[in-house]
Amino acid sequence: MINKNDLIDYFFSGIKHKNNLKIGVEHEKFLLDKNSFLPRNYDEKHGIRDILERLSSMGWTPSYDDNQKTIVALLKGKESITLEPGGQIELSGAPLDNIHETCEETTQHLRELKKLGDEFNFILLGMGVEPNLTLDDFPWMPKQRYKIMKEYMKRVGTQGQHMMKRTCTNQVNIDYSSEEDMVNKLRLMFNLESIATAIFSNSPFDRGSVSKYKSLRSHFWHHTDSDRTGLLPFVFEKNFNFERYTDYALNVPMYFVKRDNKYIDMTNYTFKDFFDGKCTNINHEVTLKDWEDHLTTLFPQARLKKYIEIRSMDACNWDLICSQPAFWIGILYNDEICDKVQEITENWTNEDRYYLNQRVPEEGLQTKFKQKKIIEFAQELYELSKKRFTEKK
Repeated sequence: MINKNDLIDYFFSGIKHKNNLKIGVEHEKFLLDKNSFLPRNYDEKHGIRDILERLSSMGWTPSYDDNQKTIVALLKGKESITLEPGGQIELSGAPLDNIHETCEETTQHLRELKKLGDEFNFILLGMGVEPNLTLDDFPWMPKQRYKIMKEYMKRVGTQGQHMMKRTCTNQVNIDYSSEEDMVNKLRLMFNLESIATAIFSNSPFDRGSVSKYKSLRSHFWHHTDSDRTGLLPFVFEKNFNFERYTDYALNVPMYFVKRDNKYIDMTNYTFKDFFDGKCTNINHEVTLKDWEDHLTTLFPQARLKKYIEIRSMDACNWDLICSQPAFWIGILYNDEICDKVQEITENWTNEDRYYLNQRVPEEGLQTKFKQKKIIEFAQELYELSKKRFTEKK
């Protein structure tokens, strides 16, 4: 039987030696028919199932949602290809040593998919929101967890299903070398998440028209599920640590637990309810895998696991996929630069962060903030980040 210390230790087990910090990149893209520009269904000829099966013959190992019936993911070493709700394809990259390796990984993956696209007649689109299609134009992928999520989304927000099917994101995963290092990096991520949103905004269109947003995807997230999205003000409290994040996660409603290849609906309970044995109709012992799964269903702008994910950026085209991790590691993996960025943001308040989070999706780099515009902060941060790659070692 696990206890709360086991949940906290999950985060401690992510601590890496300072000389062994890795970079991970996750990027999603729409997969659209080359002629109709509609998403592919799972079961149609040359649809998602056929594409995953062909990749399985090219060195990827299939992973199934049920008992060896429905392929929903592929594995190769420490990389994985996963299937998003509306048929978006995501590469979850391996933890790598430097930006050059992440770019090589991305290039290999996209070349593989583009070659398959020539054969199966599809294209890839890297944008935060698909610019022309409606919610109903997207099929639902046959993953059990999505059946639970899509119904729950209707109970807790107005745009959750739009977020699930119509959006794509790129994420950057950053390691931490201690609990204190995690605190510093997570705080910086929350301070800068809106600036990164502005720099990489790439979803201005809505169903064939120009919307009022630079990042429509961010707007969708604002109206998805307030219990598990947005900013986490407690991260800036003096007592913030692994245990405090554990307490937060314990009190977020669950989506599911998985037993014997079946997903059990847990949306009426928080993880704490489950942990404390208050789910009277659920006769399952809590496991660390349940905790790990639950942490993947929390969607704040920056998310803690055995590493930290920055989640605020729109998906983008091929040449910019490497720019996003370069921006973040330039700031977060150099102590001197990190200190300078902390000096810039040290007086920013929760109200400042909330203001930016709400205004940037619409106004982008032109958002006014502290007698300047965000584009001026972005330029300053860009120059600081670039120093890590241009200074002589």
